Amino acid sequence: MSAPPLNPALFHLDEDHLWVMHCAEGPVPRAAVRAVRTFMQKELQPWEMRWEEDFLGIPAALRAEVATLIGGRAEDVSLTPTTSSGLVTVAQGFPWAAGDEVLAPLGEFPSNAWPWLALRNRGVVFREVPLWEGHVAGVGAWTSEPPTAEADPEARLIAALGHRTRILALSWVRFQDGLKLDLKRLGAACQERGVHLVVDGIQGVGTVPLNLEGVSAFATGGYKGLLAPEGLGFLWTEPSFRQLLAPSGSWLSVVDATEFSRPSTDLDRDWLADGRALEPGGPNLLMASALLESLRLLNETRVPVIASHVAGLQTNLLDALEGSVWQAEVRRLRQLLRADRLGPILAFHHGGGGPERLNRLLKMGYRQGVFASMREGYLRIAFHGFHTEADVARVATWLRDSG
Repeated sequence: MSAPPLNPALFHLDEDHLWVMHCAEGPVPRAAVRAVRTFMQKELQPWEMRWEEDFLGIPAALRAEVATLIGGRAEDVSLTPTTSSGLVTVAQGFPWAAGDEVLAPLGEFPSNAWPWLALRNRGVVFREVPLWEGHVAGVGAWTSEPPTAEADPEARLIAALGHRTRILALSWVRFQDGLKLDLKRLGAACQERGVHLVVDGIQGVGTVPLNLEGVSAFATGGYKGLLAPEGLGFLWTEPSFRQLLAPSGSWLSVVDATEFSRPSTDLDRDWLADGRALEPGGPNLLMASALLESLRLLNETRVPVIASHVAGLQTNLLDALEGSVWQAEVRRLRQLLRADRLGPILAFHHGGGGPERLNRLLKMGYRQGVFASMREGYLRIAFHGFHTEADVARVATWLRDSG
């Protein structure tokens, strides 16, 4: 393989800490840190703050970079604090009727469950669908069978769409098992049935190319694959779907909000038609400064290039683990990878070893300076564009020696 597409020197990485868990939190590039310092210097001297350049300019530039990243339009982007807040905006703003249903895969991360469960007092039903034979979640999650390439999770979801289903809410890349769902196929099925596809995209955005065709809303935070600090993300909404949603009601969600030659107390205004109508109010300029630099770096590098690099590292790791105690998982994950079923997470199933085995493996990894993560029965190895072949070799040594 060639050099990583994201130069490791752009980050504050060191030999004592091999971070293969951007699925929990990604490292922030040095450029983003410099942007935060520059902005904070202006906060120390507020007379240096500029209305056009900073208050209006930073969010506008960020929306433009988001649009480039996801292949959409800047006017369809709303800046939101987190994935959860973006999904809550959709959940609370949608015109529900008692008896309406939200359908979701079994075992969604809570950010894509609680926003819908909070609608129970409005008569909205939240229904989960197992994605493959033996799929278990909740208190029994550790007893679940892992996904295989033979599974057809999209078929199960499509078959489960009912006459009361209004929204299919799902994670593009699942947080625990790493399975990537086919958004184009699901979006087409939803459109045929008058259902809206709402996506939690945080485990794929920044490392997997995105096609928004058939998607009604896409929410993410910025602190995983987008390599920014926690506290700011975005919500993308398809225009006709956005018109169904109640606006946020913030002072910036209306026409001429920042035109101070017009009295601010003149409330005879229309709501904005673009994504700003769903933003929660004054922008988090500090976090926006950081996320802007991170997205510029990703856009300069190009996500398809990052995705190809990550897939190559995953293949190399599986090759290195051939013949080890991980052989069964190597076979399963290799088949998923060849079927284009994986995002950036290689999730090794515990295979009956339980939490004790995975905890022991993690502790051994930490002692060797390898920092991975565990979720609901899976050991997660997440590569990004800054990882190298030497990093793969180090992970392989750890897993072979400790398995």
